[in-house]
Amino acid sequence: MRKRIIPVLLVDQRRRLVKTIGFGPRTYVGDPFNVIRLFNEKEVDEICVLDIDASPLGRSPDLGFLRELASECFMPMAYGGGITAACQCESLNRAGIEKFVLGRSASDLGLVRELASTFGSQATVACVDVANDSKATRHVVQAGRPGVSLNPLDHCKRLEDAGAGEIILQSIDRDGTRNGYDLDLIRAVAPHLSVPTVALGGAGEAIHLAQALHAGASAAASGSAFVFIGRLRAVLVSYPSMLHMDALNDSLS
Repeated sequence: MRKRIIPVLLVDQRRRLVKTIGFGPRTYVGDPFNVIRLFNEKEVDEICVLDIDASPLGRSPDLGFLRELASECFMPMAYGGGITAACQCESLNRAGIEKFVLGRSASDLGLVRELASTFGSQATVACVDVANDSKATRHVVQAGRPGVSLNPLDHCKRLEDAGAGEIILQSIDRDGTRNGYDLDLIRAVAPHLSVPTVALGGAGEAIHLAQALHAGASAAASGSAFVFIGRLRAVLVSYPSMLHMDALNDSLS
């Protein structure tokens, strides 16, 4: 199976496209509709939209906004944010969303099972946030809350057993840094799962995407790598060609 390159768009409460660093400070990037149209032209593999304010505010998915966004999107779209029930996914599916990303609600394995049973594992995606503690030991952090400590691989296996068909493995420490993925984390998890692992957090340029795939990820996802350029983080929407990615992959072999 060909490995995928996936832009991740973070939207906030005001329906703006933003980018965070370490899940903290936000930078305004632009209008999500305009960015979707640009990615259409670049024929990206698929796209993932995450509403980063929905769950913290206890809000359901913004269905009207997502319906409009999906109508402009010519590629498969995944969505995460505020999903707490299978009935919400039925509405999202009718709006044009093909995959459902569970973040904090992935701790409800019953919900993971229900989505996998209703929509199929291929549509059920779990996002696992991982951070390092003071001893540089990696552990799962749910909704950015401290005190929840789970081994990343053990947690991913539980989600896989519950029916998740894909795992987004996100490094909070690398989020927005543009210094590259946590490759050791990818190597520690991806080879031990039977479902695809999507690396997220840290990519700033195309070589980082290639490094994640070389480390074992089935797909490399990023926000920064596709919307920022240069040290000053100027906004420029881009997407690497397959020829470029093939050359980078060959350089790592």
